[in-house]
Amino acid sequence: MSSQQQSQTKPGGKTTSGEPGVARAISEVLWRLVISDKPRVPMVAAEFQISPPQMHVLRLLHDNDSMTMSEIAESLFCDASNVTAIIDHLEERGLAERGPDPSDRRVRRIAVTAEGRKLQRRLLDRLFEPLPGVTELTATEQRELLDLLAKAVDLRDESD
Repeated sequence: MSSQQQSQTKPGGKTTSGEPGVARAISEVLWRLVISDKPRVPMVAAEFQISPPQMHVLRLLHDNDSMTMSEIAESLFCDASNVTAIIDHLEERGLAERGPDPSDRRVRRIAVTAEGRKLQRRLLDRLFEPLPGVTELTATEQRELLDLLAKAVDLRDESD
């Protein structure tokens, strides 16, 4: 390891290495990049006549066939009682539906309807348009950034 790098043991016995302060600086830069585009969320939600929390649920359900109200609440950092109104609105529009959980009949699972999938595709295409600044990178820089961020996500997922 070079003199610029340090190795640290974190709780749970995991070892991290890298240049001091660089990992933190990366987090700060990523935060600034994402937050700089924060106005896009309510703007895109409004275009599709849904609320930002409803949009977040549709995004979550893109990654999962169905989720329980508790799982959705945990992902939204809110109480399950708050999710009820969000799901009610999505159901009223025909975008989501409640169904039984095959392993526990007391639990209801939320899934996107066929109509919801159509809106979901258009919504996510719009939501995930490239961030300002990223489009100014060269194709090679974009690929390198994507590869490194994907690797960081994979490593994080392995440690969970």
